[in-house]
Amino acid sequence: MMLSDDQLERYARHIVLKEIGGDGQRKLLESTVAVVGAGGIGSPLIQYLAAAGIGRLRIIDDDSVALSNLQRQTLFGTDDIGALKVARASRAVARLNPDVAVEMLPERLTETAVGRFLDGADAVVDGSDNFATRLLVADESHNRRTPLISAAIGQFEGQLGLFRGWEADKPCYRCFVGSSPGRPDASCADQGVLGALAGVMGSLAAMETIRQITGFGEDSAGKLLLFDALSLRFRSFALPKDPGCPSCGG
Repeated sequence: MMLSDDQLERYARHIVLKEIGGDGQRKLLESTVAVVGAGGIGSPLIQYLAAAGIGRLRIIDDDSVALSNLQRQTLFGTDDIGALKVARASRAVARLNPDVAVEMLPERLTETAVGRFLDGADAVVDGSDNFATRLLVADESHNRRTPLISAAIGQFEGQLGLFRGWEADKPCYRCFVGSSPGRPDASCADQGVLGALAGVMGSLAAMETIRQITGFGEDSAGKLLLFDALSLRFRSFALPKDPGCPSCGG
């Protein structure tokens, strides 16, 4: 595709980067990214993906905006309370960048919906706070060979990983977390969370999505990034592929 004069100006700071350039920007504009959740992680994620010119954002979330969300979910304001998150997210994206189309799915992600959700996606970003949902997305993305960017936060800690477990030397999400669907979920309502932490991890998830689509820098698949806000420390380490993993082992 040819970039218009307005696009050349809008994305000039990307295009001037030799690691992205015009070809990379065209890849972003031609891509579809599926986003699980328009909450704490989803808010900065959606804003930065829209600003970057992702051609199509497919957002699934069945929740409505609550007053307690506004401490960290910067996509919304007081006037949005009670409205569907996907609807207000779509409106925000339209205001940010007319190049970006939004598919709204105001529903819970289920086994019957996950295939439709990931159909044609170049990458999926999971910022949900439900472990069963994370496993559902991980399994479907692995089966479809769709790169999975997984981000999570809790209290003062965040984690981020990119998974392409179908590759011989790369782990899948189940290599990392195991297989137990009974793992208890830790909610922000129960444990609390530093609001700005959501901004940090959502922005990093957006950057990893852009990296996956354009291929800039080192490939981060198979690495886990941990952030500790109490000590202001980042740590990164390689995740091993589990030869006994029921999803990708053997």
